[in-house]
Amino acid sequence: MLEARNISKSYPTPRGPLPILNDVTFSLAPGDAISIIGPSGTGKSTLLYILGALDPPTSGEVTLDGRNPFTLSDKDVSEFRNTEVGFVFQDHCLLPQCTVLENVLIPTMVGTNKSDPEQRARQLLDQVGLSHRLDHRPAELSGGEKQRVSIARAMIRDPKLLLCDEPTGNLDRHTALQVADLLVEINRTSRNILVVVTHSAELAGRFPKVFELVEGKIIAK
Repeated sequence: MLEARNISKSYPTPRGPLPILNDVTFSLAPGDAISIIGPSGTGKSTLLYILGALDPPTSGEVTLDGRNPFTLSDKDVSEFRNTEVGFVFQDHCLLPQCTVLENVLIPTMVGTNKSDPEQRARQLLDQVGLSHRLDHRPAELSGGEKQRVSIARAMIRDPKLLLCDEPTGNLDRHTALQVADLLVEINRTSRNILVVVTHSAELAGRFPKVFELVEGKIIAK
């Protein structure tokens, strides 16, 4: 269970605190898939980074299965992010010198793996339709293929929470909808919690639940 309780976030400025999020509260169960919509500057990415333990809230609390990552040591919060949370960003962030298979395996280089990581990587790449591209490097892939690799990499540790920040922002409409459908399918089979932020109403509508950020508050649509 992911629980966000009374999350507020503001940043200091010369003229005083700049509020971004205001008393955001919601909970999601395993298997839930939601999109959060809103134009640039409304705090979508800020909320995602708080949920993923990348940025602490000014006030409020986030817990994943009862654990508040912001109470952990630096070492333990890093392990939490690597094992419990998967991230997919607008920029695929692949290492250009590594093959597709090597890029997917990168998160397994730290910590203990529950199973054979290479077998898991090959299964995921087959699931995202790239089993024929294992030895290719990012420069040899299309934009949609690169994002599929990043999805496989995000899932390599079987995270409880998958967070996607504008995952189709650099893709054409047809490819964007394919990637959205892939995320929904992976959520269905893995039963993780999926949160996607986007400014696209069409993309948001591909997910079972849609929320909107309005003046720092989250509203169900």
